[in-house]
Amino acid sequence: MLSERRLEVLRAIVQDYVGTEEPVGSKALTERHSLGVSPATVRNDMAALEDEGYIAQPHTSAGRIPTDKGYRLFVDKLADIKPMTAPERRAIQNFLDSAVDLDDVVGRTVRLLAQLTRQVAVVQYPSLTRSTVRHVELLSMSPARVMLVLITDTGRVEQRMIDCPAPFGETSVADLRARLNSRISGRRFADVPQLVQDLPDSFEQEDRGTVAVVLSTLLETVVEETEERLMIGGTANLARYGQDFPLMIRPVLEALEEQVVLLRLLGEVTDPRMAVRIGHENAYEGLNSTSVVSVGYGSGGEAVAKLGVVGPTRMDYPGTMGAVRAVARYVGQILAES
Repeated sequence: MLSERRLEVLRAIVQDYVGTEEPVGSKALTERHSLGVSPATVRNDMAALEDEGYIAQPHTSAGRIPTDKGYRLFVDKLADIKPMTAPERRAIQNFLDSAVDLDDVVGRTVRLLAQLTRQVAVVQYPSLTRSTVRHVELLSMSPARVMLVLITDTGRVEQRMIDCPAPFGETSVADLRARLNSRISGRRFADVPQLVQDLPDSFEQEDRGTVAVVLSTLLETVVEETEERLMIGGTANLARYGQDFPLMIRPVLEALEEQVVLLRLLGEVTDPRMAVRIGHENAYEGLNSTSVVSVGYGSGGEAVAKLGVVGPTRMDYPGTMGAVRAVARYVGQILAES
């Protein structure tokens, strides 16, 4: 367990290294920070921190830089996550409030996160499996063709065209629409199959085939893993951090192209808490030189998806965590109001 003084020295090293991009020496620490001890004591503390693996010397005669272990302790001991300023909060709200649909919300969120953090932003679309049905719309396109539109409580819209096995009149379309909404509106997607399984039996014999086809399409839409959708932005920001990737930036870029990898990085949707994975805590080898800050977002305090950023381990953790949390909160409010 580190003493409070050595923890202060570690905090100062992290802050200076993030700010200057240069290894930090004891003289610089005593000049920039009010540590209340002599340079000799700071040198001793730095030696102890190095022995315990919290900092390292990149090359001879250089200062020290934080290790993954050092960043982890720094993050775990953060007393405060940097709050957004009032103008920043207003700018976030105004920008996201202008969105016209879910795709626009996700797209704006990605751009906003990338701009605020100057990292790579990743936003997962709301999960269908954790959504509820807001409304089902059926539209007659021709005597034997209908359009199914499924609208979720998160503002997500799924649309399917259905070819009917027999003509299906406007009256039948309206009847099926009303019965579907009476049974599944406001209900969880997981409950839908059981709620509609006997619906064809309530229709006339000549319409049962079409009702069965419509229900089959609806259930396919409900159970599809269409929630595994991501939007990514700000990849060009990585060019600013060339020296932070000691091998090559290529493995990082390749990892960012793999949707499965990114979903794992964001973590389980069921966990709404903020997560920070640093360096080698990321299971994917190509991302061992990066950190990932992610959090769940949704309405009513329940996460329906995740969003976050990917950047070098030398990142402004308090500021990044504050921006990610603030954006997630506003996105959740928009979904609740949509």
